[in-house]
Amino acid sequence: MEKIDKLDRQILNIISKNARIPFKDVAEECGVSRAAIHQRVQRMIDMNVITGSGYHINPKILGYNTCTYIGVKLERGSMYKDAVPEFIKIPEVVECHFTTGPYTMLIKLYARDNEHLMELLNTKIQEISGVIETETLISLRQSLKREIPICKEEE
Repeated sequence: MEKIDKLDRQILNIISKNARIPFKDVAEECGVSRAAIHQRVQRMIDMNVITGSGYHINPKILGYNTCTYIGVKLERGSMYKDAVPEFIKIPEVVECHFTTGPYTMLIKLYARDNEHLMELLNTKIQEISGVIETETLISLRQSLKREIPICKEEE
C-alpha cells in the first residue's frame, strides 16, 4: 500500500471539513496546482483512503425525529451474516456493526417518533431469525459528529 504523505494529509484536513470545496481553493491553500490536487484525491480514492463523498441529510427535516441505537443479541454470533441482509431491508437502519461485549450487533436507526420506533422493533427487528433480545437507547441530542483526525505523520 502506498504511503500518505504530508500533502495528502493537508488535503484530507481541508476536504474533510468541506467536501464541496473547489479543488482550485484546495490547491491555493496547499500551494500546488489544481491538477496535483485532482491527482492526489483520485489516488486516495483508488487507495480507499477516501471512501465516499456527498451531502449530509438532516433526518429531522425529513420527519425522522428519533435517533436510536439498538443493541441486538443473537442466538449465536455466527448468525450475524444472516441477520445483516435482514437489517439492510429496513430503510430506517443506517448503521449495523458486529460487536464485542454484551451485544452481538449494534444498529443505529431513525424513526419518525416513538410509535414508529415501536413498530420497527416489534414487526421488523425482533422478527429477524436469531434475534433473542434487544436493548434500545434513544439519543436525546447529537453533541458531536466529526471525521477521525488527520495526524501529521503516521504514528
